[in-house]
Amino acid sequence: MVWAWARVVGGVGLLAVLLWQVGGGPFLAGVRLIDPPALAAALVIGVLTTVCAAWRWSLVAGGLGVRLPLATAVAHCYRAVFLNATLPGGVLGDVHRAVRHGRDAGDVSRGIRAVVWERTAGQVVLVGVALVVLAAFPSPVRSYLPVAAALLVVAGLVAVLAARALPDGGRSRWVRALRTAVDDVRAGLLARRTWFGVVVASAVMVAGHLATFLVAARTAGADAPLSRLLPLTLLALLAMGLPLNIAGFGPREGVAAWAFGAAGLSAAQGVATATVYGALVLVASLPGAAVLLARRTRIPRTREVTSGDDC
Repeated sequence: MVWAWARVVGGVGLLAVLLWQVGGGPFLAGVRLIDPPALAAALVIGVLTTVCAAWRWSLVAGGLGVRLPLATAVAHCYRAVFLNATLPGGVLGDVHRAVRHGRDAGDVSRGIRAVVWERTAGQVVLVGVALVVLAAFPSPVRSYLPVAAALLVVAGLVAVLAARALPDGGRSRWVRALRTAVDDVRAGLLARRTWFGVVVASAVMVAGHLATFLVAARTAGADAPLSRLLPLTLLALLAMGLPLNIAGFGPREGVAAWAFGAAGLSAAQGVATATVYGALVLVASLPGAAVLLARRTRIPRTREVTSGDDC
């Protein structure tokens, strides 16, 4: 409960600082600049990224021994994207789909772990793409990349060594949790039948999110070359992984303002770009609202039929 409130307060604080620094103009300008072609592009890209997310989730869940048909995964992912885009924290939709799938499958723990690991895989691929793109193109953080890469390599080696050093048995809760995590990674992410699909799906999702961000940048009036905009939008995309936001707004706009300003563009344009992106993501997630409404209308009908049978 404390952490949930901390996320909300953090997101509100970030937005307050942004409003104090750049005013409300860039936010309003971003909304006013959205046009039908941008909305259409967001919807099409949203279909691609959502299907890929569902495919990745289905692969990981199957590796963990939990059946998840692709069509069901697509519906759950659309609903999760909509909830993430409209509720504080940016992760409540994923929590909902994890618990819901776990209950449907009869194993809540495994259902939650499947979502955790498929999201983790996506973040790992995103960081890998970020290191390549930020090193290949000029960016405000280019000089810090060798240190960041070295830290990631060290962290990876430590994780591998720790996994190898784990005892085969033991009653410690932490040892059992770590052993379960290692087994999950081997079965759900690194297995021969899953790893390639997980990487491909994650890479396509990253490309789709970046494409949406670039559409947002052009819609917001950024006319810089793509080679200059790509690393800036990627930094804002990385910031979205921080669970300190209000319906997606917060770190994304803050990092976009800093990155655009540091690259010689205006901070206001960065905020406008991130605002347009948030609006496009919301529009692309609207099929999830339909899934949510369909679920709510189906439950009363089911109860009514059941009640009639009982009579």
